[in-house]
Amino acid sequence: MSPDRRLRLGVPLSLSGRHARFGRQAALGLEVWGALGASVDVVVEDDRSDPDVLEGAVRRLAGRCDLLLGPYSTQLARRAGRVAAELDRLVWNHGGSGDDVETAHPGHVVSIPAPAGRYAEPFVRHLVDGGDRTRLLIVQGRGRFGRQVADGAERLAGEAGIPVTRAGPGEVPAGGPWNLFCAGSFDEDVEMIRRARAGSRVMCAVAAGVREFGAALDEPGGIYGVGQWFPGSGGEACLGISEREFLDAYRVRVGRLPDYPAVQAVAAAIIATHCALRAGGAGREELWAVAAGLETSTLFGAFAIDPRTGAQTAHRAVLTRWAAREAAAGLPARPVLVARRGR
Repeated sequence: MSPDRRLRLGVPLSLSGRHARFGRQAALGLEVWGALGASVDVVVEDDRSDPDVLEGAVRRLAGRCDLLLGPYSTQLARRAGRVAAELDRLVWNHGGSGDDVETAHPGHVVSIPAPAGRYAEPFVRHLVDGGDRTRLLIVQGRGRFGRQVADGAERLAGEAGIPVTRAGPGEVPAGGPWNLFCAGSFDEDVEMIRRARAGSRVMCAVAAGVREFGAALDEPGGIYGVGQWFPGSGGEACLGISEREFLDAYRVRVGRLPDYPAVQAVAAAIIATHCALRAGGAGREELWAVAAGLETSTLFGAFAIDPRTGAQTAHRAVLTRWAAREAAAGLPARPVLVARRGR
């Protein structure tokens, strides 16, 4: 494939519906990346946060585009993987970190984000490094993603000698005080923090890893968040644009910094186009072979996959902590980076 040829990259994203908060960020990230000189035509279809609509979008994009990126959300990525396998196409998964999503279709799904079962790594490590082995209350959300994040947190806590109590969505068991780890949807995590903060010592939530958490919760200061990326965590980019270049361009275009959904979508696009150029084409087998042997980094951080499954093995979640509002100065609360990786 000539390096001068413009590839067509198809992306189903939630521009509307329940996942639109982050699907739109991913679309904006790809728009900013394209404006920085990427030799790729990005074609976005709104999946409306609906698995059936998503399936139709993937099928249409597969017929029009050289490369396919997946949707945002583990539920939607699960369906996209099945469709890609049926069509014998490869989908670059940037928005579905469920353990089963990353391993379900070897040869057809290459995953960019760290799997759900490793989300809690940096928080558990932070507790251990501080000598805090207080009982950990793990509250999972509805659905498989929340269960997988919670299962991983329980396993990691057990390995560290931290006792665990598990609870379902919205449950606050009697007892305490606890350290709290929430693994649900954005809205589930926000509601759980509201309900449990009086009885918890240290609190961490998946939802707190994005900036919108500060607008959804009064006084978020002191709450930890886990996420796939945070400004300053990307490190050196061996492929594609640097983190700083992208952040500057995104801030000019949007007026604020992005959350990790935008950055992981751009990372997927960078890796996908790199593999297509290395392979000399966009055939599934050729793309898989290049991706399976690739060990590199982008603005999102490290990249390598298990060559048997396509699951991400190199990237790690990051830990943030919300600083208190500076009311006297009229400044809002803001998240700050605590740890780049779990290990």
